Amino acid sequence: MTEEIQRAVESGKLNKRDGDALAKLPPGTFVQHKSWGYGVIAGHDFLLGQTTINFRSKKGHTMQLQYAAESLTALAPDHIGARKFSDLDGVKKLAKSDPAALVRIVLASLGGRATQEQITQQLVPDLFAEPAFKKWWEAAKKDLKADPLIGVPQKKSEGFLLREEALSQTDELLTAFRAARTLKDQILALDNITKALGSFSDPGALQPVVSAIEEASRKAVKLQTGEALQLLVVRDEICAKFPALSRNVDGLTVAGILREQEGRLAVLLGELPAAKLKRAVVALPEAFSDHWAAKTTSVFMVGNSKVVPEAARLLIEKGRMDEFGMALDRAIRDQSISTEALHWLCDERHGPYGEIAQNPRTLNAIIAAMERDQFKEKRDRKLHDLLVNDQELVLDLIATADDDELREVMQKVMMTPVFEELNKRSLLGRIVRVYPDLAGLITGKDDKPKNELIVSWASMERRKADYDELVNRKIPQNRQDIQIARSYGDLRENFEYKSAKEQQRVLMRQKSELERDLARARGTDFADAKDGAASIGTTVRVRRMRDGGEDTYTILGAWDTDPARHIISYLSQMAQALIGKPVGAKVTVPTETADEEVQIVAATAWKGA
Repeated sequence: MTEEIQRAVESGKLNKRDGDALAKLPPGTFVQHKSWGYGVIAGHDFLLGQTTINFRSKKGHTMQLQYAAESLTALAPDHIGARKFSDLDGVKKLAKSDPAALVRIVLASLGGRATQEQITQQLVPDLFAEPAFKKWWEAAKKDLKADPLIGVPQKKSEGFLLREEALSQTDELLTAFRAARTLKDQILALDNITKALGSFSDPGALQPVVSAIEEASRKAVKLQTGEALQLLVVRDEICAKFPALSRNVDGLTVAGILREQEGRLAVLLGELPAAKLKRAVVALPEAFSDHWAAKTTSVFMVGNSKVVPEAARLLIEKGRMDEFGMALDRAIRDQSISTEALHWLCDERHGPYGEIAQNPRTLNAIIAAMERDQFKEKRDRKLHDLLVNDQELVLDLIATADDDELREVMQKVMMTPVFEELNKRSLLGRIVRVYPDLAGLITGKDDKPKNELIVSWASMERRKADYDELVNRKIPQNRQDIQIARSYGDLRENFEYKSAKEQQRVLMRQKSELERDLARARGTDFADAKDGAASIGTTVRVRRMRDGGEDTYTILGAWDTDPARHIISYLSQMAQALIGKPVGAKVTVPTETADEEVQIVAATAWKGA
């Protein structure tokens, strides 16, 4: 206590406690105030009874001596607050060059331990704006984990620790595992160990961990089977990394647990975290020997959204694509496939099972699955949202549909209750834009052609040739073009892919129209045509009443039109006006400019080309 402070105490201006506190605040001392923040003592005036502090936001701020003694906390020169006050630019540079060193300063300033939130309060907004800090912190955490003087917590709610002595990352991880008392904490500690396996220079240090895992899994396997399975998955990963480590040859195995839990296999796998699930699924062949593919397929059919892609990946990687494809097709046909499996198939519709996915049966199965699940208490809308939000999906699913299948699909979409009205209109609109002939189904004015088409045998053969060309060359070539275009990368910016997909829609529409027309076509050689009246298969000569000029028309099948040879289809307006009229009859026929009156001069049976 200085002589001036002593006199102030003796005179009653300060009590003994405040005098002792003020003695710790000589000029030049860095201080912290709960409202004003950080500052430095400029001086004490005992005549006026005031202390002057230079805060960053207010220089020369004065306080009564007693209040200063009570409200100011002295800081060491290396405290983060003092360093920010005296050299903010230097602290900012340190944050960029050595994040771990800056965090060590913060931890030392806060008593050796601090949560992430407490560290944030020291650095924001003085050093960083909030968004910039988040980016900096993500990068800094890597340095903190590698710093032997900093203990990184396993949970966010726990604090970062400043150690008195350096501790390696591997020693820290092993210490955390040994300290874990519950299965959950053990699994969390093991996750951190597996992430750092490359840092273990002495694999022997992990032998006690392997033994502890085996003991814990043995105790937990009956009542906490999922946790026991997770432990064994980690043990196998550690032993795969370090083959010299020994395992209990008579102990539990991942395959053994899967075999024992055959009745609830999909549920058990579905409870595993994604990383451990993948490692558990690859044990299915070992667990179920020669019938593993059938077991994996059944898991695929009933598994959750995590299990389904892993089961499919295993079947594909192990070369069971044909068997898996048959099971997929069968499940779609009998509509027993789950929404999760359908979601995967839609996502993979351009992959090896594209022909199964891009089929109207799949859309029917999707609607059936959504209708089946709509009354569940926890309904999964992912498949619904995929169908609504993916602008290409519904068109891909009906790409191979014929005319009757398209109409059936339209009816199903119109009638199902699983879509809100706006979403239903959106789906129907996408279909009608590509297949405008279906618009009548929505308006109630379905103009689906029901009558047969009369065609010449030659034109029918040409149409069949066109259909064969389309199905056997153009469509397969288009599929190949799509696969090649997909390999170019991001489909959102892939012009080649979008162009090939648009071409696919054109080709599929042509296929649908050709199938519809060929199904309605009735071939003929027009041998039944008679002389004396205009009919299908006759050549008709007419005289124009206005100028006496003559024209000749041969009325043949729906696909025989040839203007250069004056051959017209019996479906044309001209033919419809003439058919049934005898020689000598006057008829009003359409022309390019207006209707015109003509007289039939002759009508003879067509003799062929």
